[in-house]
Amino acid sequence: MSSQQVVPELTPGARRILETASRLFYERGIHAVGVDTIAEEAGVTKRTLYDRFGSKDVLVEQYLHGRDRRWRAVRDEALDAAGPDPIGRLRAVFDASAGWSDSDGGRGCGFTNAHAEFSDPSHAVAKVVAAQKQELLDLFRGIVADAGVTDDGLAEAVLALHEGALVAHGVGVGSDPWGSAREAAVRLMAAASPGPVA
Repeated sequence: MSSQQVVPELTPGARRILETASRLFYERGIHAVGVDTIAEEAGVTKRTLYDRFGSKDVLVEQYLHGRDRRWRAVRDEALDAAGPDPIGRLRAVFDASAGWSDSDGGRGCGFTNAHAEFSDPSHAVAKVVAAQKQELLDLFRGIVADAGVTDDGLAEAVLALHEGALVAHGVGVGSDPWGSAREAAVRLMAAASPGPVA
């Protein structure tokens, strides 16, 4: 989703439906939560849910877009604070992800979880997941390029470290997966950089 995409205007009832669905999808899994449960917990009728969103799949997409907007706000604030230094920006992304993971309820990446349930790449939900990960790869490509590195494989390696830390943290493996992944990414970029890297 483009960061410039307009956030849809929601009625109070629709906002309550989306907030309820978002909580339940993350806590229990998307397929495990039916529209009856969402409507009941949101205090609306099933008809109202369908009137506002059209289908459960659209509701899932809106859930993911909402997560992405909130995550990007946290990440972009960290990037702004880091300034222009590529190493500082790289560390900022990993540190923002670590903080997000700690505050997010402990069920891992909502996008990775959604992909486990919607793995068909032609499905609209799978496309939302892929776009979110692609945006992160593109961000790492920009940071790597700012460090003067032309090897596109480095950005993919940094993404792999990031996603690996996300999974390891989610399942509770390792003493500091985010810190280890961050410093490994910094070492990779420093080794590939044509100039001195702090």
